[in-house]
Amino acid sequence: MSAEDLEKYETEMELKLYREYRDVVGLFKYVIETDRRFYLTNDYEMQVHSVQGEVFFEVSMADAWVWDMYRPARFVKQVRVLTFKDVNIEELNKSDLDLPEDSGFKG
Repeated sequence: MSAEDLEKYETEMELKLYREYRDVVGLFKYVIETDRRFYLTNDYEMQVHSVQGEVFFEVSMADAWVWDMYRPARFVKQVRVLTFKDVNIEELNKSDLDLPEDSGFKG
């Protein structure tokens, strides 16, 4: 597989992922972003832990959707994330979910 073929494949996968995101985002209440992944969920719990001066976050989610183009199934029943990095949690405003029809992606 050439570098050009790989780039084309990744571009197609990103477009497919964006379209799936656009289709499912209205089903969820929260966006959770960690240093490694981006999640959509309706239910989460976050705990802050401190062990020997080190602080880390534990985020648990139920019935989530994960932004990851390499996963064959992006809907997951249970997710548990442990991270020493920041966690961003935002409640989605339903009026913000009206995504433009022409997003700049062509496919």
